[in-house]
Amino acid sequence: MSIKQFIFWFVIFTIILAGIALLIQQSGSATEILTSDFWPVFFFLGGLTFIAYIVAFLGIKRNPQMGVMTILGSIGIKMIFSMALVLIFSLKGKGIDLRFALNFFSLYLLFSAFEMYCLLRNLRHQN
Repeated sequence: MSIKQFIFWFVIFTIILAGIALLIQQSGSATEILTSDFWPVFFFLGGLTFIAYIVAFLGIKRNPQMGVMTILGSIGIKMIFSMALVLIFSLKGKGIDLRFALNFFSLYLLFSAFEMYCLLRNLRHQN
């Protein structure tokens, strides 16, 4: 998968996730499901996923033998920055409630699953 293809599918995936979140907000149950910090977390994790994919993709293209290590490195860096975001939000408020934790980890897992799927498609072509 080229970078252009990734950008196309990433934009589609992000629009679908944002559409689902907007539908939840438009329904009356948004206060029960989504936190007030949902959108900053959404855009932060989306941008972080995009950067992590580009770093891993360039690492795979530069040295295909180290492709798996590059993927693990980009995922590790993404996890460190994500946990830093959680720390910042927990220090900003009086702690993290269950809704924020569920929103954060659901977004983190969805973006990470999409990134892993795209990266594994790149490794599949090398075998």
